[in-house]
Amino acid sequence: MIFRSRFKPVVASQLDLFARQNDDLLKRISDSLDEYNRADRDDAEELFGEYMDAHAVAAEILEEMRDHYARTLDDPDEYVEAFNRAVQKRWPVTASELD
Repeated sequence: MIFRSRFKPVVASQLDLFARQNDDLLKRISDSLDEYNRADRDDAEELFGEYMDAHAVAAEILEEMRDHYARTLDDPDEYVEAFNRAVQKRWPVTASELD
């Protein structure tokens, strides 16, 4: 049986909005990864930290969006699971930073 959440359309819209409003942050994440991949050994650790810091910022924004909407629901568990699952599919590294 395929699990299909009733919140899938809401979550998809929220993640699209996040991507539009935070395109500079998503570009920073991409650029940070490129810099890390090109870095020599001496600079790699610091650049990886910057890459993960950008993911942490994205995760904080996504958590705020998720939690704000979840507070409007009587039973938010299904929504939170759908949101986290969608973030995992779209931005897996950022999802690892979600609380």
